Amino acid sequence: MVSAAIVGQGWAAPAPVAQRQLWDEFFAEHYGHSPVARLIWERSCVATRHGVVDPRIEDASAWGTDARMRRFAQEAPSLGKDALTSALAAAEIGPGDIGQLTVVSCTGYATPGLDIVLARDLGMSADVQRLHIGHMGCYAALPGLAQVADAAGRRGKPAALLCVELTSLHIQAPTDDTEQAVAHALFSDAAAAAVVSPAGAGLEVVDVMARTDHSAADLMSWDITDHGFRMGLSSRIPGVLAAQVTGAVTDLLRAHGLSIRDVAAWAIHPGGPRIVDLVGQRLGLEESLLEDSRAVLRDHGNCSSATILRIVQRIAERQSLDRGSPVVALAFGPGLTLYGALLRQA
Repeated sequence: MVSAAIVGQGWAAPAPVAQRQLWDEFFAEHYGHSPVARLIWERSCVATRHGVVDPRIEDASAWGTDARMRRFAQEAPSLGKDALTSALAAAEIGPGDIGQLTVVSCTGYATPGLDIVLARDLGMSADVQRLHIGHMGCYAALPGLAQVADAAGRRGKPAALLCVELTSLHIQAPTDDTEQAVAHALFSDAAAAAVVSPAGAGLEVVDVMARTDHSAADLMSWDITDHGFRMGLSSRIPGVLAAQVTGAVTDLLRAHGLSIRDVAAWAIHPGGPRIVDLVGQRLGLEESLLEDSRAVLRDHGNCSSATILRIVQRIAERQSLDRGSPVVALAFGPGLTLYGALLRQA
């Protein structure tokens, strides 16, 4: 099978808002000036966030799921179009040349879906093949990347991946549940896109792996309720993921004659600052190798599936990688699941 590489990436997000402003002007009152909630916000390591719904202007916490999904259908296409347009321009590939489009989201649903709407609005071919990946959470970009790389390599035509997440639509009513405070302190809105081409000059998609600890499945949840999607996040999650990561990454690299020391750059999904800390410690990574993951958390928050693509894009923009340099991307989500991708500078 012909290899495929990421030849263009794009990113789009609503206007940034300072994390401190969101706390002072909305969430402090929302949580009854709880010192616990305030501490969670101060320790989030997030400086700015993005949201199609700014709670200081629109309090969506009482909205029903229908209203939230209608807003998703209004807001998601423009963000997705901006990200895809940027990725196509960076790849110097026209929309009509795309043979397969995969759209990822766990924060909204509409039919006709984003895949149909965006293929139409961007002028993709009527015979473009489409796939929607839903409700897989923060790691979904990596199985999505594997899918478009397989499609491009097998069919000999470029493929595109788009992740659109609008977590601001799912703010919940005030509660003493600290898991909700953590979710509200971390999550943010964005769209990220990648164009993958057979034998392209970029980051080649070499391999993808998954590792799921079924015994920890109840530690993370994303439940559809009458008032939007409700996040469940146990404080045990970082420890469970950290326990899996060394073995999983070692197996991924060993299959290609590599070790952890050979990896030139790391894209680690910042589900929260503690996850980055523990993964870095378990893998024995120098702090400089965690810089891109920490910077994306600081500047954008946790944008669910879009986050890992933004980190990979930042690495490509900031670093001049030698030919053949390995890059590892790691993301985490429900299951409890760790997904990894081995990329290589083509």
